[in-house]
Amino acid sequence: MRDRFTYEITLLKQRLQQLASSSRNALVEASNALQTMDTARAQGIIENDMCIDAEEVAIEEECLKLIALYQPVAKDLRLIITILKINTELERVADLSANIARSVISLSAHHCAIPNTMDLTTMAKQTDAMLKGALEAFICHHPEQARAIIQEDDVIDNLNHKHYDFAQHLLESQCPEMCSALDTIAISYALERIADSATNICEDIIYLNEGVIVRHCPQL
Repeated sequence: MRDRFTYEITLLKQRLQQLASSSRNALVEASNALQTMDTARAQGIIENDMCIDAEEVAIEEECLKLIALYQPVAKDLRLIITILKINTELERVADLSANIARSVISLSAHHCAIPNTMDLTTMAKQTDAMLKGALEAFICHHPEQARAIIQEDDVIDNLNHKHYDFAQHLLESQCPEMCSALDTIAISYALERIADSATNICEDIIYLNEGVIVRHCPQL
């Protein structure tokens, strides 16, 4: 019984890692599409999102099946709960990446350029670094690495606030760059939400390894 449970958990973790790779690839592709205004690449991200959605549902169903069949306790239960929560965050990352892709297509259709003041490419790279680090912390069981990544979320939040203020200025000034304001703030918001998902994953990693819930805790 225990051997079978261990085997199925191993398969489940492998599926989650594959989903993580697909979701992070969606973010990387969205970042590249943003940098080059590649609408074909952006369209590919949107089309692939349905496959990620389907896999997220399949992983959730597998988690619920394992809970029903084996009634795990202690760290085994924490592991399945963590997989369930990370699974949801990864699907959200892919959805937000698809939203970025839609904004790229919209910017291109309206022949709008992103103002130089809004450094969305740098923000995308920093967000991807957070997500990459969070996934590595999960695979390697490194709660301290997860704690360090959580602290980086403030940087992304501050960039998003800066971009929002600048986009508001564009809308109020009615300058030629005004047409890009709504799409660029949508991209900035999506990146900020992806960084939040990376933070949530890190909080789940701490819970998995230490049994401590650190959400809303100023001291991690």
